[in-house]
Amino acid sequence: MSTQIVTTDPDDAIPAIVDWCAADADARTELLRRPTQAVAAQTRSAVADVLDDVRTRGDDALRELTERFDRVVLEDFEVGADEFAAAEDAVPADLREAMINAAARIERFHAAGMPSGYDVDTAVGVNCARIVRPIPRVGLYVPAGTAPLPSTALMLGVPARLAGCREVVLCTPPRPDGSADPAVLVAARLTGVHRVFKLGGAQAIAAMAFGTARVPACDKLFGPGNSFVTEAKQQVAQGGTVAIDMPAGPSEVLVIADAGADAAFVAADLLSQAEHGPDSQVILLSDDDALLQRVRAELSTQLAALSRAAIARQAMARSRLLRVDTLDTAFEISNRYAPEHLILALRAPRDWLDRVEVAGSVFLGDWTPEALGDYCSGTNHVLPTGGAARAWSGVSVSSFQNTVSVQSASAAGIRAIGPDAVAMARAEGLDAHANAVALRIAKAAA
Repeated sequence: MSTQIVTTDPDDAIPAIVDWCAADADARTELLRRPTQAVAAQTRSAVADVLDDVRTRGDDALRELTERFDRVVLEDFEVGADEFAAAEDAVPADLREAMINAAARIERFHAAGMPSGYDVDTAVGVNCARIVRPIPRVGLYVPAGTAPLPSTALMLGVPARLAGCREVVLCTPPRPDGSADPAVLVAARLTGVHRVFKLGGAQAIAAMAFGTARVPACDKLFGPGNSFVTEAKQQVAQGGTVAIDMPAGPSEVLVIADAGADAAFVAADLLSQAEHGPDSQVILLSDDDALLQRVRAELSTQLAALSRAAIARQAMARSRLLRVDTLDTAFEISNRYAPEHLILALRAPRDWLDRVEVAGSVFLGDWTPEALGDYCSGTNHVLPTGGAARAWSGVSVSSFQNTVSVQSASAAGIRAIGPDAVAMARAEGLDAHANAVALRIAKAAA
């Protein structure tokens, strides 16, 4: 299959270094295969069952599924005023301040790129315009499986507020005691989320897609999640029930590093994604053998000290350390893989930016860890995964808005451009179309 550079390492979770250039076509495909692709059929079937159950039985199904998967019995899923107040008291002041600061940067970044309407006269007497409108009701999913993610509440809530959505619903899994994570609730309040429900997994997506007696049906769903959440989003979207932001599943990072990269930094960046979940994937590409060896040693050292080492170890076992002949080859591989996160640990990273064709988000240089984007640089961390970056973009304010085209024509306008419409309609055999225009041309001429 390939030539491997094997080093002695007591931790079997650290992958061996593989020579990309020595691998054949089938081996290369396998090297870039995502872990979730191997169980896709099982996931599809399980998710379909959950969706059908919630669609059919509503809140009763949600209660049973919550008891089965989250091991907690809930009569009412919605977070009330008392729980919000308790959350405010439970969150430490320094964490609250950090979330406030992060929300301000996220708002600053997203506000700068907000879409705006425009209008233009395309001919004498003809005006065409585009107007921007918020999506009325949106549903946000904030994971809290092995680790609650209040940062995701900020990443979704801030652009939803900037877009002006009339109603913002948020679902997040309950904790064993039946409460929602306090930091998630505080983050939701900071961004102006209107209602929060203690629901997780595919059943939360089903509730927001179909609606139940207690959970309102939403127009569009947002947020990352595990393979089951991602599959649920895709199934409800394919069924025409609701729109979704993008496939945003298990986290992934690809690092391109040169000989001058800091091995400790690179290893830390790889592990920061590996600790998200056992189905996360991390890939390192380098043209320098010594750097690969140093990173491999650092991975073993740093992994042993992690509180989530067991999770990260599972992800690392299915990750890749790849030696390439040149950095040009590294960028070819990256564009083929289409990573959610791309770190350029290079001496002149901005000079290589034009080589990036597809990626969810790019991090330039040694001092820009992916974790900054996860929390507080200002960019959004809800990004396309699983290769979806080839055609999808990360969440922005425009994700929460629709654009509507508007046109108006005067009598002079219908006389000026109407003949073109008549000619094209007749060529297509659509006489009623032609007649609708021709009648007006005749009336305007009179």
